[in-house]
Formats: sequence, C-alpha cells, structure tokens
Amino acid sequence: MQIFPCPFCGPRDETEFHYVGEPKARPEPAEAVSDQTWAEYLYFNANAKGESREIWLHTTCMESFVMTRDTASNAVIGSEAFARPAS
Repeated sequence: MQIFPCPFCGPRDETEFHYVGEPKARPEPAEAVSDQTWAEYLYFNANAKGESREIWLHTTCMESFVMTRDTASNAVIGSEAFARPAS
C-alpha cells in the first residue's frame, strides 16, 4: 500500500485516488482538429521512465491536483494544487 499526499487533505491511502492522465494541452480549436490529431491527444502518452508529472483525483474531496512521482521506483516526490485563475 502507498500513501499519496493530497494537497487539500494531507497524506491518504492510495485507494482514495484515481489517475486522470498526464498534463498536456488540448488541441484547439475543436472544429479544426483532425481525427488523427484528436486520437493522438486521447490515446498517445509519453509514459516517461523516471520523474513524471501526472493529474490525479482525490475521490474523497473530489479535488484534482498534480502529483510528481518517479515511475521507475513508484516513489512520490510531491503534489500541488492546480493554480487557480485570479478573479
């Protein structure tokens, strides 16, 4: 069992989290994106070995955040909340 750091709730059991994906820019404008480009965005990931930034959802508080971890050792390096735009 692993303990993941939620930036909102603190350290929690890994079973409370859901992997969302790697942070990457969505192709825009949507009406101009080809099927090939959209498929690459959805299905092709870097899957880098070593340090990687990933988007996770804490299913208890329902907050999404970025976790940095080493994919080779599964060691969690840290986590941070998404930057919120100023209103």
